[in-house]
Amino acid sequence: MKAIRVLIADDHELARAAIRTILSRDPAFLVVGEAATAQEAVELVGSLRPDLVLMDMRMPGGGAWATRQIKAAFPQVRVVVVTVSEAAEDLFEAFRSGAQGYLIKDLETRLWPDYLRSVLDAEAPISRPLVQRILGELAQAAPPARRWPPEPLTPREREVLEWVALGLTNREVAARLGISENTVKNHLKSILSKLQVENRTQLVREAVVHGLVSGHGPFGSSAREAEGV
Repeated sequence: MKAIRVLIADDHELARAAIRTILSRDPAFLVVGEAATAQEAVELVGSLRPDLVLMDMRMPGGGAWATRQIKAAFPQVRVVVVTVSEAAEDLFEAFRSGAQGYLIKDLETRLWPDYLRSVLDAEAPISRPLVQRILGELAQAAPPARRWPPEPLTPREREVLEWVALGLTNREVAARLGISENTVKNHLKSILSKLQVENRTQLVREAVVHGLVSGHGPFGSSAREAEGV
């Protein structure tokens, strides 16, 4: 299989070395370049054409600026923010800039490759250990739930939405519900249309804000139980 070409963008040399070491353990990933500034990251994407950029948001020039530039010029390139911040506002700034993923640096290194693959497959934009805390912050800040969306979700669509909100991939949702991945994808397509959002990140945020999900999974299940998929 073709290796996933990765550009590491971080102004700290030790951080770049650590990420490079983590990825070197999996032959599916190939680090093709490193950048220490936002401008350098943009230029290297143009010359190296990586599949994936691991972006530090607080590097000189701003990771958010670099992400916007990269996504505008090369929309097919996936950008994952790699950060120490667990603040909800930082997460949503990253996604507003165009990032497809948000990875906390203290995530167990053995989980990095699978998480990055899930981002490349357009699934699970937030690593699961972060999901519950973000959902909690959103729920506390949410206005009282009101009748929304105009077109109601089916019971099955609500089940799918609850598991997606916990950070499960399509495959994991399918296993939970005893249905195929294609069926999960079809349900998600319908949910995105009904809620009038474009991607999974917007979907989770809007669903929490409007009281469509509890953040505890269907039938009172917890995020910890979801880890057992």
